[in-house]
Amino acid sequence: MLKRMMFLPLFMLLVLPLSAQSQRAEADSVYEFRFVPKNNAFFIPYKDNLSEMQRLSLFIEHYRQEITDGKLPLYVDGYCNSLSGAKANLAVARLRSNRVKSELIQNKGMREAYFITRNHAEGGDYVTVRIIFPISSDDTAASSDNISVSSTTSRHAERSEASTPLEAKREEILRSTQNDRNTFSLRANLLRWATLTPDLGIEWRINRNISILVNGSWTSWSWDDKNRRYALWEVSPEVRYYIGMEKRGYIGAIYKVGEFNYKFSETGKQGDLMGGGITGGYQLKLNRALSLDFNLGIGCIHADYDKYEVIDGVRVKCGSGSKNWWGPVSAGVTLMWKLF
Repeated sequence: MLKRMMFLPLFMLLVLPLSAQSQRAEADSVYEFRFVPKNNAFFIPYKDNLSEMQRLSLFIEHYRQEITDGKLPLYVDGYCNSLSGAKANLAVARLRSNRVKSELIQNKGMREAYFITRNHAEGGDYVTVRIIFPISSDDTAASSDNISVSSTTSRHAERSEASTPLEAKREEILRSTQNDRNTFSLRANLLRWATLTPDLGIEWRINRNISILVNGSWTSWSWDDKNRRYALWEVSPEVRYYIGMEKRGYIGAIYKVGEFNYKFSETGKQGDLMGGGITGGYQLKLNRALSLDFNLGIGCIHADYDKYEVIDGVRVKCGSGSKNWWGPVSAGVTLMWKLF
């Protein structure tokens, strides 16, 4: 009988899709940071600021060389209209722009020379950071075919070749980040299989940041004329939040439930287990369909069990007990096969 329930917190499902707008010979990527009205403090957790900063960080890392070479300046526009008077609004807009730039300078390695700043006493309470990607004049006449970077669609440039190296690089990045969204992968924990415990699971990658997965294990072995026993079934749902520029590393929360029957000596133990903990790991991409998932979970497993002995081929109960195990609760080198 299971006696304890352990509830694990789910991680914040915070995602804002990549977006862009095209204008004639320019393709702009815009990042918007919201501010509390009448306040110039930059709060990363406020509104969608965290996801916007993650998006901007991704592009800065991939285009760092072009930014430092002066080919891709960062256009910063500060806005404020929540105060009375244009002068007061303009002063706060200026402070807001500086707050955002300071964040990028201190944590992303940017410099003041990389920014082109303008401030406005109108429009709202936010700051935008815009990156303009130059494209060739050939594409000006075909502006309707410009790249549209959207989280709700998978539209990309319909041109056979990108017009500039920057555009080619940009398309490659966007394709790689789109590939992990709304996908299903079949999983097999190779460490479990190596211990003769068949293990299978499935992962649903909801978007670039969030996935939900379920793994199941089952085995039943007996030897020494059934005097020795190793049997187990286990189900482990998990929620993951992917981090890093390529969204390969992750942290998550895991929950485990199952039953076991071990008898490696004169006394056997048969009972239930339940628990969970925090997980972390990294997925190494092998090719377009296969990846290796290295993971480890730390937490607590609670087990209630009966002790028994085998007398003349009959199990005889000789006691009971319970135990809490604190430490590693899961580990895996898991082969992943992307189904679709």
